[in-house]
Amino acid sequence: MPATPTWPPKSAPRLFVEQGLSLGAQIVIEGGQAHYLARVMRVAAGDAVVLCDDQTGEWAARVISADKRTVTLTPETLLRPREQVPDFMLCAALLRKDRFDLVLEKACELGVRKIQPVLTRRCVADKLNLERARAVLTEAAEQCARTALPELAAPVKLDALLNGWPAERALFFADENGGEIAAQQFSANPGAAALLTGPEGGFDLAERTAIRALPQARAITLGPRILRGETAAIAGTALWMGICGDWAR
Repeated sequence: MPATPTWPPKSAPRLFVEQGLSLGAQIVIEGGQAHYLARVMRVAAGDAVVLCDDQTGEWAARVISADKRTVTLTPETLLRPREQVPDFMLCAALLRKDRFDLVLEKACELGVRKIQPVLTRRCVADKLNLERARAVLTEAAEQCARTALPELAAPVKLDALLNGWPAERALFFADENGGEIAAQQFSANPGAAALLTGPEGGFDLAERTAIRALPQARAITLGPRILRGETAAIAGTALWMGICGDWAR
């Protein structure tokens, strides 16, 4: 007797949707997502699609109908509740678009809860298209099977970030001029945390002095080599996740 096929199949497309998901609800997808499902993935009535809503979790949904403009589905099974994301924020200085896209993508994959773009004196870029950036994060979350989207904040100037810094959150400052060994500082300061990384030209002296003056700041080194901004953000985040985050569970 042949085995019953697994449902949903591993090949099922995976999408985040804005509508809240619940058993038996009717979910209507339009626009680019409908084009992707109907024209690229060629879904038809009866096929499975995995849906996430960033609220309840991940659902197996069945296609009711599909045409070139609209795909209608109904959630049938809650596969996973929304994940518990480590309380880690990445405060990354803005970089050129392609490099910051990489930071966004990898921060999502690594499990960051919130991304706070920062404007510093040596930033080459001074603007961020938030809609486009959120699309980058959503695609990354779909690819890596996250059930929770990272929060993305609008860029803020460094001085505003420091002035409003919460007392209970440690700020690990990746200082290219040196600091304490990152792994030791991470282990010694568990709990709510953030990592601050700089732009292509690094922080200037006044910025470095202001950061170090913050009581919650912990200057760290990420090794013997000077890292690009995107490398520092990715490497520092991965190290924290391995010591204090959900990689350590």
